[in-house]
Amino acid sequence: MRLTVRHKTKYRYETPLANAMQQLRLTPRNFAGQTVIEWSIDAPGISRATTYHDAFGNIVHMVSAHDVIEEVEITASGIVDTEDKAGIVGEERGDMPPPLVFTRLTPLTQPNQAIRRLGAIVQDHDDQIAGFHALMHAIRDKVDYRVGVTETHATATSALNAGEGVCQDHAHIFISAARSIGVPARYVSGYLLLEDEHASEAHHAWAEVHIEGLGWLAFDISNAICPTDHYIRLTTGLDSRSAAPIRGIRFGGTDENMNVEVEVEQTASQQQQ
Repeated sequence: MRLTVRHKTKYRYETPLANAMQQLRLTPRNFAGQTVIEWSIDAPGISRATTYHDAFGNIVHMVSAHDVIEEVEITASGIVDTEDKAGIVGEERGDMPPPLVFTRLTPLTQPNQAIRRLGAIVQDHDDQIAGFHALMHAIRDKVDYRVGVTETHATATSALNAGEGVCQDHAHIFISAARSIGVPARYVSGYLLLEDEHASEAHHAWAEVHIEGLGWLAFDISNAICPTDHYIRLTTGLDSRSAAPIRGIRFGGTDENMNVEVEVEQTASQQQQ
């Protein structure tokens, strides 16, 4: 499937910015089932950006703005070909961190006894893949999808206790449960074309676990499926903080207001085939 993406983030401030530096993890990589045809980023300072790969293999553009401004707009857009691999990413080559890195606990993924009990669901299955499918459904049954009930940096334990949250919360709980039984798990941020719409506003998150002999396998807990060709994988990390598409620091500027718009469409050429 050929998908087009337009991801626009706009910041507005009551008082002008004196300076700002931002890490833009807004460029998807090629991997099994995903090929980037074209991609571009439009942002203040992008022409003089420093580009590198972070510790998790994400492509990063470091940009800085020195002008006194009250509004910052960042737009990433492009075309990506996707293939349904039933969630299988497999083993990744190149300068990627070893799976063991993703057993590390973070403040957002620290387990409690309730999360350890969820992890035990996997251990109750002879087939580990079936166990993770059971874990996915158990989390979805316990935590309703509801927007606006959890904070941006809510922890896995607080979301599970609340019994409701968004895709980020589902992913954190799943990752925490997997790591509690020693299985490498990582957070994924990306885009999703919804089944019932031609165009979708959907900046999405899911999780991947490393299965011995298979490699990385993805689970979208919020939709209770393994990602298909409707998904574009953008960043990976230990949790939502390390996989955040945009991170930065600023000097000056008060009362920040942020607005994010994401459009994902299937291209007409593919629809006609």
